Amino acid sequence: MITRDYHKNPFIVIWELTRACELKCLHCRAEAQYKRDPRELSLEEGKRLIDEIYDMDNPLLVFTGGDPLERDDVYDIAEYAIQKGVRVSMTPSATPNVTTAAIKKAKDVGLSRWAFSLDGPNASIHDHFRGTNGSFDLTMKAIETINELNLPLQINTVVSNYNLHVLEDMAQLVEELNCVLWSVFFLVPTGRGKISDMITPDQHEEVFQWLYELSNKVSFDIKTTAAQHYRRVVIQNKQKEKNHQRDNIHYSQSIRSGLTGTIDGLGRAPKGVNDGNGFVFISHIGDVYPSGLLPIKAGNVRESSLSKIYRESKVFQQLRDPNQYKGKCGVCEYRFVCGGSRSRAFAITGDYLESEPYCTYVPPKYSLSKR
Repeated sequence: MITRDYHKNPFIVIWELTRACELKCLHCRAEAQYKRDPRELSLEEGKRLIDEIYDMDNPLLVFTGGDPLERDDVYDIAEYAIQKGVRVSMTPSATPNVTTAAIKKAKDVGLSRWAFSLDGPNASIHDHFRGTNGSFDLTMKAIETINELNLPLQINTVVSNYNLHVLEDMAQLVEELNCVLWSVFFLVPTGRGKISDMITPDQHEEVFQWLYELSNKVSFDIKTTAAQHYRRVVIQNKQKEKNHQRDNIHYSQSIRSGLTGTIDGLGRAPKGVNDGNGFVFISHIGDVYPSGLLPIKAGNVRESSLSKIYRESKVFQQLRDPNQYKGKCGVCEYRFVCGGSRSRAFAITGDYLESEPYCTYVPPKYSLSKR
């Protein structure tokens, strides 16, 4: 199997088109604002950026915000990318901007998928988390239109103390809404996100196990964000089922053993991505970060090419070398498959190379070193 070399090119690029948004989400990493920033990348700058992205082995491109629909030229940008052959999806906010006409336009220009955030199975939980009354009803109405137009639907859910008790109900709702993918985010305390909003390390482990069991019986696919250690849970379960040995697990071995998914129509990577390792984030003003949740600026696309920043910046190079990770992550046999959330490590410890602080697993080598 031929896989992408993450040292050269990312698997996925997230472009924050704007920080303007009508919602006031409790966890918003962007701390979005009501008005657009006049420093945003222009349409022409955006086209040049898309050319660069395409030349980096044509990774997946996701438009995010803020709310991408706050930009009048969002479909011009999308159309330019799609005509080049770039696969584009979008994650707009559930606001009055999401009209039937807007959804039809998305389908007409060829967006591969529309992703909506849904953080609770009812309005009281979702609207509280999104900081805006009526957000749940708008989301459900938009989803109904998306299904009517046969546009692939992805649901994004942030797991937190606000909705941990209703995840079973959420899974049932995702099934009923005819989603192709449930993208389950695990909160990172950056932006407006708070440590007090996060579930505990033990609860992370319990949710991972539940997600794995759920994945074997639902019609939709499941992927996680800021939960790289879910891969370890998946592999451990697969090992139990297939009697695989745990030692010296690398990406290539887990792929050949059928322990991870292969790239498919849903855009799943054939090997795991992590902050700066197969993943790159571009802000509304062109700043480049390992991810939107890891606020370490590595450059700006107005000053340097995206490829140069991704391939040569110190922070990206460090993040792509799991042997530089500290503590138990640095000696963990799963470090090349997992690596822990570098964003959460930074948010909690101030060091993006430190161990994932919300992982309960203790590697055998780490246990031996502590004796």
